[in-house]
Amino acid sequence: MNSETDHQPVRTKPWGFGMHSSEEFGEEEKALVLGVLDKKRVFRFLGSDKEQSEAFRLERLYRERTGAKHALAVNAGTSALVSALIGAGVGPGDEVIVPAYTYIATAAAVLLARAVPVIVEVDDSLTMDPVALEAAITPYTKAVIPVHMRGVPCRMDEIMEIAGRRGLVVIEDVAQANGGSYKGRALGSIGRAGCFSFQQYKLVTAGEGGLVVTNDDTLHERASIYHDSAFVYWGMNAQNKQPAFPGENYRMSELHAALALAQSGRIDAIVSRLRHIKSSITAAIGDLPQIRLQPIPDPQGDVSYSLVFYLPTAELARRFAQRLAREGIPNGTIDNNGFADRHIYKNWTYVMEKRGASERDTPWNCASYKGNVEYSQDMCPKTLDWLGRAIAIGLHQHMTDEDCDDVIRAIRKTAAAF
Repeated sequence: MNSETDHQPVRTKPWGFGMHSSEEFGEEEKALVLGVLDKKRVFRFLGSDKEQSEAFRLERLYRERTGAKHALAVNAGTSALVSALIGAGVGPGDEVIVPAYTYIATAAAVLLARAVPVIVEVDDSLTMDPVALEAAITPYTKAVIPVHMRGVPCRMDEIMEIAGRRGLVVIEDVAQANGGSYKGRALGSIGRAGCFSFQQYKLVTAGEGGLVVTNDDTLHERASIYHDSAFVYWGMNAQNKQPAFPGENYRMSELHAALALAQSGRIDAIVSRLRHIKSSITAAIGDLPQIRLQPIPDPQGDVSYSLVFYLPTAELARRFAQRLAREGIPNGTIDNNGFADRHIYKNWTYVMEKRGASERDTPWNCASYKGNVEYSQDMCPKTLDWLGRAIAIGLHQHMTDEDCDDVIRAIRKTAAAF
């Protein structure tokens, strides 16, 4: 490894890819957003004609995409999770199982529903370990939130079997996997409900926004009531049969809905391109004995914007990542970004410390809760081990064959040095 060629990085030009979503902004987004302004209708319940509402059109699109009976547009992915939990009857005294690797909002949504999050290990797919899920079930467990992390579908067959046998509600967190599937079924359509996010870091964006899909009439009606404190009083929602109860104001504006609607029309094309890019890279590095590719529970359903592989130890992963970066390919071990990554449970400070908005009354100490969940920084050692040994490379739909070749050559060159 001492030749002059070996000291020349594989890639010298910048890795100049932006976000998946906003990089696609174009005439469709402009037309729909300006159309809202032309109609002078930025609030979805202005007037009785649903067909004039972009939020209604967005909901219809996701009903068609997922095959779900109902869809409810809200103002954020977290709002979608909270609304779905409330819709499913989750509340004080209940426990909800969440994976140790997900954005903090998943656990926060459980707390906002006044339930207690129970954190379990992920496996080498970096999604919820079904074995850990079953081991964590107690008499107080009401629901489980599998998270399709980094666009990778969870092991839904195993999770659904356990949930069905143990009587648990399954609410899929699809925030990072819009456009993904599992064995031919759209992610979000497998559990009792599925929750999407349109925040700017997601595959499609409205800046902020979210959506709940479900086939459960009661869950949809209760979620609708909760997402709008006056929902049952709008004339166009008189068909809701559930009794009124206090809710939030999580409604999505027509401007956000228009942007999400335009962006959502591009999902399939973006995902198709990403799958081509990822498969071409993995096919060219799968023979390397120095690394182990992340297993995908259903490769055909992977959204494919993240390439992850493992080294035998965290120290080797750190060195490999540094060498790969010198070859011109931005990457990182998932747990060494130089800041407290809020996707990793040990950095969910207010959860670890059982700290609520009120010191006197939290989901952990309220009179309704009879369980005793404890948290610690090292409670999920398998998760921390997988994350410590993982190297992630972000993929983008605008990558060319030349860009893919740079990634392949850089990984192979780095592996040869190990």
